[in-house]
Order: sequence, then structure tokens, then C-alpha cells
Amino acid sequence: MSRSILLVEDEAPIREMIKIILEQAGFTVNEAEDFDIALDKMVEPYPDLVLLDWMLPGGSGVQLARKFKEHEFTREIPVILLTARGEEDDKIRGLDAGADDYITKPFSPKELVARIKAVMRRVTPTAKEEPIHFSGLVLDPISHRVTANGVSIEMGPTEFKLLHFFMSHAERVYSREQLLDNVWGTNVYVEDRTVDVHIRRLRKALESQGHDAMIQTVRGAGYRFSVK
Repeated sequence: MSRSILLVEDEAPIREMIKIILEQAGFTVNEAEDFDIALDKMVEPYPDLVLLDWMLPGGSGVQLARKFKEHEFTREIPVILLTARGEEDDKIRGLDAGADDYITKPFSPKELVARIKAVMRRVTPTAKEEPIHFSGLVLDPISHRVTANGVSIEMGPTEFKLLHFFMSHAERVYSREQLLDNVWGTNVYVEDRTVDVHIRRLRKALESQGHDAMIQTVRGAGYRFSVK
């Protein structure tokens, strides 16, 4: 399953050109031409990345990036701003709003695709192609599906990333701070207790097939994924 990108650009010729570049690079593209349509399209299944023009009808790309980063279910989705503004102050404003990168127009197709892939690697460092198996629990990072004893398990994007990280690093204890850095990313500011909330949700999602006990609390240290 290819990675999906929400492309938010009000100028149709530019949007079409970028869409072609991205599809040729193997991405699935969903389009939005203004602020409100972009908000409406930010629903499950969420995109893997948002490519966002700075100037939009109905609001700015910076405002939209900030909205995405404030929402619990979209804050971990990487955002790249596209803009003709090359001044340092503008770049800082964009990054402060939560953007993960910033591309100044005009840009080459190669640069655009390389930047997108670099951000995706940085934001999802646990990405591996092969499904991960533990005692009947299977996580497929390509299709974003989790099954337990052959039964499909529904969970939110943050719980999926958390489980992906745990299953990629089984039997190791991670503190809340380490989980925040590895799962949420170092440039996203969330409280430690946010980890506890998502751990609870993850356990609830896994309990129907009895796999919730794999997410273990290690008193005074953090959490561990274990089959022991």
C-alpha cells in the first residue's frame, strides 16, 4: 500500500503538476484547494504527510498546520510548507507552527520527492517493510493493519505508531520521555501523561484477543512490550 499525501494548494495548475510528480514517485494523492476543504479531508484514514501551500483561500497554511498539530489525532502527521517566501523569519514562523520542513518555490521534482521521503523517514524511524509477528499478533506497516489471531484490530494512528515502535523494540523498557521522542517526535510538545492515555487505548484495543498483557508497565521506569 503506497503512502498517502494530502496536497493543499489553491492554484490548480501547480496542484496538478505536484500531483503528477508525487504519483510518479509512488504516492497516493488527495487534493484540497482551500483551508476549509483541507480541514474536511483531514479524517480517517489519515494521510501519511500533508503538503501545504503557505497562502490559501480562507486562511494561511501556517494556521492550518497549527490546527493539525493541536488536534490529538493529527498532531503526529508531518507537515511540509510550500511557499514563495524565502525570508528566514517566514521559515521560523512556519517551523514554530509545527511544520516539519519548508520548501521554497520554485523547486525541482527531485528536491520535492527527496524532502518528502526524508521527513517521512525522520518522523517514522521505525518504518520497516515486513510485517511483525508476536504470538498471534501481526502488525503490517505497509497496509497499516493489525490482526490478533487472524481478527482485525481497530486502533487510532497514534496507537498504531506506538505498537509499531514497541513491536520493533520488544523486551526493552522505555520511559515516557523516550516514547514521546520516538513515537511523537522531538518537535512536538505533548505532556508525559499523554503517553499513559495512549497506552490505555492501545491495551483496550488489544484486550479482545488477550494481547493487552504484552504492554507491560515497569514501575518507576516506563513501559515494555514483552511476550514473557
